[in-house]
Formats: sequence, C-alpha cells, structure tokens
Amino acid sequence: MKFCSSPYRYQRRATREVRVGNPACGGVIIGGQQPIVIQSMITCDTMDTAACVRETLALAAVGCQLVRITAPTVKDAANLKNIVAELRAQRCHIPIAADIHFKPEAAMEAAQWVEKIRINPGNFADSKKFLTRAYTEDEYAAELERLEDRFAPLVQICRDLSRAMRIGANHGSLSDRILNRYGDTPLGMVQSALEFTRIARKYDFHNLVFSMKASNPKVTIEAYRLLAAKLEALGPDWNYPFHLGVTEAGEGEDGRLKSAVGIGSLLGDGLGDTIRVSLTEDSPHEIPVCRELIEQVGLLYPSHSEVTGVSQAEPPLSFDPFMYASRPAREVAIGPDLRCGGSQPVRVIVTRAVADEWGRNSIPKEKTIPEAVYDDLLVAELDPRKDFATPQPGQLVTVKDDPGLAPVAAFRLLAARLKAGGLDNPILLKDGLVSAGANSESRGTLYQAAIILGALLADGIGDAILIRGERKATPAVRLAYNILQASGCRSFKTDYVACPSCGRTLFHLQTVTANIKARTQHLPGVKIAIMGCIVNGPGEMADANFGYVGGAPGKVNLYVGKQPVKFNVPEAEAVNRLVDLIREHGQWVEPESPTSPAE
Repeated sequence: MKFCSSPYRYQRRATREVRVGNPACGGVIIGGQQPIVIQSMITCDTMDTAACVRETLALAAVGCQLVRITAPTVKDAANLKNIVAELRAQRCHIPIAADIHFKPEAAMEAAQWVEKIRINPGNFADSKKFLTRAYTEDEYAAELERLEDRFAPLVQICRDLSRAMRIGANHGSLSDRILNRYGDTPLGMVQSALEFTRIARKYDFHNLVFSMKASNPKVTIEAYRLLAAKLEALGPDWNYPFHLGVTEAGEGEDGRLKSAVGIGSLLGDGLGDTIRVSLTEDSPHEIPVCRELIEQVGLLYPSHSEVTGVSQAEPPLSFDPFMYASRPAREVAIGPDLRCGGSQPVRVIVTRAVADEWGRNSIPKEKTIPEAVYDDLLVAELDPRKDFATPQPGQLVTVKDDPGLAPVAAFRLLAARLKAGGLDNPILLKDGLVSAGANSESRGTLYQAAIILGALLADGIGDAILIRGERKATPAVRLAYNILQASGCRSFKTDYVACPSCGRTLFHLQTVTANIKARTQHLPGVKIAIMGCIVNGPGEMADANFGYVGGAPGKVNLYVGKQPVKFNVPEAEAVNRLVDLIREHGQWVEPESPTSPAE
C-alpha cells in the first residue's frame, strides 16, 4: 500500500476541493491546489452569544480561517443561528463549523445555520458501553443499517444546503462495534470513518473532509497514512482532503513539539489540507503555531519539481509505515559506561561547543544531560545517494551535510541503503543538514528540529540525536530531551495529555492543568490525562496511568487507565485525591527539596 507519492520526494497528495461556505464571501476551499487552511475552536459556552462572537472575532483577527464551535445539545445548536447572525452583522464572514458528539438531532439543527458539520463516527449513533461482544456478519450488517438510519438524514440536509462535513475519527472514542472487530487501532479509526463515508457516497454527498486524531503522534501518523493508502486503493474519486491534528497535545513547548512531530511529519509526506493545533491555552495562541508549521515544512521539503538526487528506482523503505517498530541496530559503545543502539534508549549527543558550555554551567542533580560529544565519537558521515564504504561494525553512521536532499528523505534513504546492504549500524540523526556557516541563522528552530527528528523517530529510525541549530547548551539539551519525550521515545519527566478547552469543558483547563503539574511534575515515567469532559476521556487515556476528567459541573471523576475509580469528587479536592491515587498505586515519590546555597 502507498500512503504518499514518494517517501523520498515531496509531492502534495492530490485531493478534490471541498467548499466551506462561499469563497467569494469569506468562505474557504479545502484541498485541491489551495493553500492549507488554518482553523481553531472557541472555548466558551455556546449559549453565551456575546462571548462566542468575541472569541471568534479574536481568532479571525490573528488569521484563523475557520472556527469550530461545540453544539452538545439541540438548544446549543439552535443558538448558532444567533452567533452567525451577529458575526455577519459585524462583517465577519469566517465560516463556522459545528462540533457534534452524541446528538444527531443537534447536528440536524446546526446544519441549518453553519457552513460545516464535524461528526465523530465513534459516538454519533452509538453510546459507548465498553462491552465485549463478537458480532456475526449478520449482526454487524444490522448495526450498519441502524447507523445509516441515523446518519442519512444529516447527509441529505448537508447535501441539499451545500454544507461541508468532517468525519473526524478519534482514537479515544471509537464505538464498541469498531473496538470489538478492529481493536483500539489505527485500522479501527480508518474503518470507522469509511463506514460513514460509504453512507455519504450512497446519497451522492462528497463535500467531505477526514481526520484521524490521537494524542499519541505515532498513532496519529499511522492512522492518516493508513487512511491515505486505503483511499488510494478504493479509487481516484475517494480523494477527500485531510484535516490534521494531534488531539490533547497540551500546553507550552511540550504541546508545540508534540504537534510539530505529528502534523509536521504528515505535511512533509504531502498529506494534509487543513490543520488545527490543539493547545491547552487561549485559542489565538494556536494560530501562530499553525503558520510556523506550514512555513517550516515548506522550507524543509523542496518541491517535487526540484532535483533531489534520488533516482527513479527508489529503494523500498526500511520500515513499515503503518505499524511502528524501532529499527534493529547493533549495540555499540559511545563512552566508558554508555552504549547506543539495540535496546538502549535514544541517546542525546552534543557538539564540543555545547559540551564545553555545559561543563562550565552545569546544574547539580540535572536529569537532562549530554550523553556523548559528537567530536569524540567514531561517526561515518555518508552520502546516501552514492555508494559508500562499509562502515565499521562499531561505528555510528549519519548523513553528511549538504547532501542535496531534504533531511527526512536523506535519513530514510540512508536507512534503506543500510538495510539493503545487511548493515545494522546505529544511526545518529541531525536536526538539519546545512553545514556550519551556511545559512546558519535560519536552521535549527524548535519546529524544524521537531519536524525532522520527530518524523524520523516516528518511522523507527534513529538511535541518537544531535541538536546543532540551538547553539546555547541548556536550551539545546532541553530541546533534545523534549523531542524524545514528545515522540514517545524516552520519558524523563511526567507526561501530560491535556485537551484544549471548548464549550463542553466542565472546569477551567488551564488552571487545573497548572495545579496538577505543580504537584506532579517530578514523576518521570508517569502519564496523566487531564480531560475537560467525557467525550474523548477514557479512550485518549488508553496509555495514561491516571486520568482527571470532568464528570459534572464542579465534579471530577478520577481514572486509573481507562477505568473510573473515583466519581463526583468535588473539584476543590480533586487534585489532592489524584495525588492520593498515584500514591495508592505505588507511583508516587516525594519531590526533592531545592538545593540550598550552603550546599
């Protein structure tokens, strides 16, 4: 199966155009040869018309091109009429999308007033009960008939009113039907979306956009790739555009890095026609990140019309793009007591200049430290386009600078050539391939490093990483470790899955997230999910150790994995109860006291 035109040359996936509103009057076109559309979501109560208008105008002012508003009930959906009318009265013609979960009736109402409807196939016609059941073929077919009865009326009204629709599958909210047949997998996400798409096509409705979101960037990447391959196999008229995003990315640098890994990797393979960066911050903060990702991908991946140096006979990939596995590599020594490759964690390598600065300014008990100095290692710098001498068995290999290839393509090609030659040398990844002194000011930003290194780590390529774009020691080392954490390759601090706010949220996410971090950020290896409501909670917490989920106004449910264990905890007590829960399960340690100046 092919998920893109070429993993070694950039070429944007060819899709049909999907119109959201009238482009001549402020609407947008998603897909085709149109620029990638930037969107976001407001966070206030949908029944508060003035607040919804105010937040939408704020997003439009910073360059957002499409705004999503939650419609959890028919009453909320009906108020979209007032919100849209007030926006248009203020000469704001940005298209509005209604976000629907659980309530087909709300979708039917919303379609009267907004330009786009987002439905979640995992809960549009199903209530999750986490039941284990083996469906016969007849029983499964009966479920699909029931699904069509619920979904077809919305399809018909969207077709008749020229509305657009996003079929947005979420890893965290697959239906029991899908979970029992396909599991909690990228394949389940894809099949869930395709079930709904077949119904839409039956009624000749094609103004569709897909999304395959997960909080884990690796799952996100696999799901979109698999969807692209499945659509390609189904035929040329299944060329629907993609909405990209990593859901529940969190806040600050962590949220930006996780988004850059997932979204940037997909954009680099030519997938994606509209994006949303989901940060646990005020929505306008998402828009500059979207712009930066689009810009950096444009710089990092030359157009397919440019010469890249890869011959037409492209070697097969060294990895399975639809199922993550770390590339098998020989374990080698990179220091007296340090090894790289094999089952070792991905190592952090630094330049001599960074190592020297670190040595002068190191912090006692620092957990993120340089692990080896590049200048001291035996590294073979190779040009993957050409035949190269066989590296020594104990040698790290990397791509030489200025190879005439985009960095991700260059390392993919190197891994493919090594595999073809039966070589298992560990690979050292670089955050860029521009030689020292050549355009040095423009390389190595946070986003560039995350896009390049994150994409390759998600492919299973890389046994060590080298940050050169950030010249200062502490930020360089911190960035390296943060990228490894965002890519799911190495955990050196507490990991948080935190959703962005929306009108369904039952507590103030930014405040609660800050409070939980203040109490738990010293727990490396522990993963905590912070969810404002139940929509994606249990599913997105699939690989989290503990969950803090809004259950009702002022009330919180606490989870261990997917299982709720404490219900209706008063919000004022909930963080303390979460700490108690972590302690009960043997994963709590007391934070270290700050080192005093006298010590």
